[in-house]
Amino acid sequence: MLNRIKAFLSSPTPGTGGFDEVQVAAVALLVRAATIDSDFSAADRATIRAIVERSFRLDEAEIARLIAIAEGEEAETLDLFRWAQAIKQHMSENERVGLIEEMWEVVYADGHVDDFEANLLRRVAGLIYVPDVLSGAARQRVLARRGNSKENGSKALD
Repeated sequence: MLNRIKAFLSSPTPGTGGFDEVQVAAVALLVRAATIDSDFSAADRATIRAIVERSFRLDEAEIARLIAIAEGEEAETLDLFRWAQAIKQHMSENERVGLIEEMWEVVYADGHVDDFEANLLRRVAGLIYVPDVLSGAARQRVLARRGNSKENGSKALD
């Protein structure tokens, strides 16, 4: 029984449209970061598109297809475990920290962070073994690029 569960969890993600499981998992996490607050804004979408273009160097059609696949994955998947497993198995610590930073970019795309978004980032960081100090530093880099700080209106998440 345990072997069947392991086989299920490690099996390739169906419907990945030629993209590898890490690409789909990473973009699905970005989509989850954008949708967890029930407001998938145009700013969220533009941020995800820019991250995908920068991270995977795909053409416009491939970007649109990957995001659509990830959106479908995100809509059908309740838990984060499968995505976290793919990320942990195939990304270095620096790449995982980079993903957390990209998730913070998506969260801050609409200008504010709610409790659901902050909680998601803490959970994902834990699942992919990004220590709190590195996740916090990633968040601070995003805030610095945006010209924000806790003092000028960003909600404190600690």
